[in-house]
Amino acid sequence: MLNRLSLCSTKNFNKISQGFLKSKTNVFGSSSIRSTYSSIRFFSTTEELPPRESDQFDVVIVGAGPAGLSAAIRFKQLSEKAGKDLRVCIVEKGAEVGAHILSGAVMDPKAMNELIPDWKEKGAPLITEATNDKFMFLTENSSIRLPTPRLMHNEGNYIISLGNVTRWLAQQAEELGVEIYPAFPASEVLYDENGAVRGIATADMGIGKDGKPTSNYARGMELNGKLTLFAEGCRGSLTKTLFDKFDLRKDCLPQTFGLGIKETWEVLPEKHQKGLVVHSLGYPLDLNTMGGGFIYHGENNTVSLGLVVGLDYSNPYLNPYQEFQKMKLHPFVKDMLEGGSCIQYGARTINEGGYQSIPKLIFPGGALIGCTAGFVNVPKIKGSHYAMKTGMLAAEAAFPKLIEEDSESKPLLIEDYPKNLDNSWVIKELKEVRNIRPALHWGFIPGMIYGAIEMYLLRGRGPWSLSHGKDNETLTPAAQSKKIEYKKPDNNITFDLMTSVMRSGTGHEENQPSHLKVADRKLAKEVNYDVYDGPEGRYCPAGVYEWIEGEKGPTLQINAANCLHCKTCDIKDPKQNINWTTPEGGGGGPAYQSF
Repeated sequence: MLNRLSLCSTKNFNKISQGFLKSKTNVFGSSSIRSTYSSIRFFSTTEELPPRESDQFDVVIVGAGPAGLSAAIRFKQLSEKAGKDLRVCIVEKGAEVGAHILSGAVMDPKAMNELIPDWKEKGAPLITEATNDKFMFLTENSSIRLPTPRLMHNEGNYIISLGNVTRWLAQQAEELGVEIYPAFPASEVLYDENGAVRGIATADMGIGKDGKPTSNYARGMELNGKLTLFAEGCRGSLTKTLFDKFDLRKDCLPQTFGLGIKETWEVLPEKHQKGLVVHSLGYPLDLNTMGGGFIYHGENNTVSLGLVVGLDYSNPYLNPYQEFQKMKLHPFVKDMLEGGSCIQYGARTINEGGYQSIPKLIFPGGALIGCTAGFVNVPKIKGSHYAMKTGMLAAEAAFPKLIEEDSESKPLLIEDYPKNLDNSWVIKELKEVRNIRPALHWGFIPGMIYGAIEMYLLRGRGPWSLSHGKDNETLTPAAQSKKIEYKKPDNNITFDLMTSVMRSGTGHEENQPSHLKVADRKLAKEVNYDVYDGPEGRYCPAGVYEWIEGEKGPTLQINAANCLHCKTCDIKDPKQNINWTTPEGGGGGPAYQSF
């Protein structure tokens, strides 16, 4: 357990404890965690650094999102029913559960009904039922209401704060005995002598910008398990290494992504329509750029609105953040926002590859669950219930093996997980819509016509599967592209980028190595700057990347403290020259609140 962890200084101890204690739920104020503080020992960085301390679990889960928490709950439910006692641990890079969850979504309660049938009685924060759907096509100055597509009807679904839902799930998990440790990012996959996954290591803390330990240095810890489940969310940093190690993407298409930029507003009561779900196509995006807007009216006069931009766009001058500002000035949206106030901003990438992009899910000692594997239904604009269900299926496949008497030190291979998944409603639904998103590569109008044929007539029964390419290979050279001019913010409806970033609560320890690794600075200059005119300065929704003119020419400056952990740079960089890694724990990154 973490009470065996060795830390290096009182300063760092205080920093970590603050990360725990500022949580809003009792998950992180439990006696099991408070007890760790009494037995932590410290050492000076002048001493020889010891090896990592380690602990043994039955199951280690990376990520306290819907997938990881659902898996942990299912493990404990099965253990209780069988009279067994499995030790299940979740590590989470956010300072608290939900801190890195960009809230505001519409949730299908199907998986929740299966995991915790009495969730209503237990007070789950699924409160606002979706009561009205609108599907709009926007031009620059007008809006046309279209029939809501079959798969976008939301009767029986709920407008939620996903951050609140994960916090509630964490409470349910803790009550069952799951150990949850926020502010400890998993930074390394550990392997045994046979190459099987044996667990993860948390990040060292207190490393200075020069790469050397500071007086606040604290060694990371090894968390070993018979099974390690990776539930990192979209574009997981450890999951990427597993793709390479076990060749998990050998028989699938590349994953494709969209960048979702979102704000939460408190609007005037007379403009709030509780239960309204709006999705839009068209403006502000041109017909060659895939994406769309969304507006969800939740409780307490709050509205979550945003724009998803497909990262297969081609014009390097496109700026997703500025496109979202344009969307808010459309009469259909602006009228709703006037008189209100923006209370939160955030951004996150979303998987869009669908069924064709699902990798191999299992390998010796571990498995992929949730969005880290790409389980998102793009036409339905939903994925959290798939994340929950895949976590549950992985737990159900692993549990019988975990309680076998001869499983003491064996890394598990849970063959039944992908088999059971193939027979589940998750795969059935993803197969049905597999050709709708890739058809949009033919162009907006042909793609929409084909999508309607698939949605209403074929319903996935065609024997073909359409393909798609890689998002980082779609940019057109700047010399062949049209520059896009964006209006200055009015600071009422639209805002400058740094004002928005402040609303995300993001922050990182300044004196630490950048967690955004540029492998080859020369390549960045010769390709990103010379060919594409520095697109990272526009596609990043947090102002992390800037090209600075100097005596020796332009250099790339990285403002890592601004990072929202959206992973766009890791995805869209033309030569895959930027690698997103986990920053130091203890509260780094966004601190999304729930409304």
